[in-house]
Amino acid sequence: MSAVIDLLEKSGYSDRAIEYYMNKVNVGEIEDHSTHFTYTGPCGDTMAMFLKIESGVIKGAKFEAIGCAGAFASGSALTGMVKGKTLEEAERIDETDIVNHLGAIPEQKIHCARLAKRTLGFAIEDYRQRRA
Repeated sequence: MSAVIDLLEKSGYSDRAIEYYMNKVNVGEIEDHSTHFTYTGPCGDTMAMFLKIESGVIKGAKFEAIGCAGAFASGSALTGMVKGKTLEEAERIDETDIVNHLGAIPEQKIHCARLAKRTLGFAIEDYRQRRA
């Protein structure tokens, strides 16, 4: 484990980003989810986002990913950030907010924060379309 942590630190990941990645924070599926969406980004990483929504508020959020440490750290950060927020508040979170929450990720991994943001956006859009 220490070798992985050392490599992530040397690559530019903050302690918080490493913790999220190593502990797989918010990784998994919500069985009774209100919506979910799977999105594959231009880099080939894939993320699935599961949301439990009650009265327009996100009560639960989890994700699954096929990707790098940046994808997992970004997914963990965003799913934690949106819990307790309205759909509108969650939509206003952008990739800069995700990176700031993490503290630091390598610059070449900023697209991972964008992947998480886009997946969230598509999940919310799916939820609204199915309720209309």
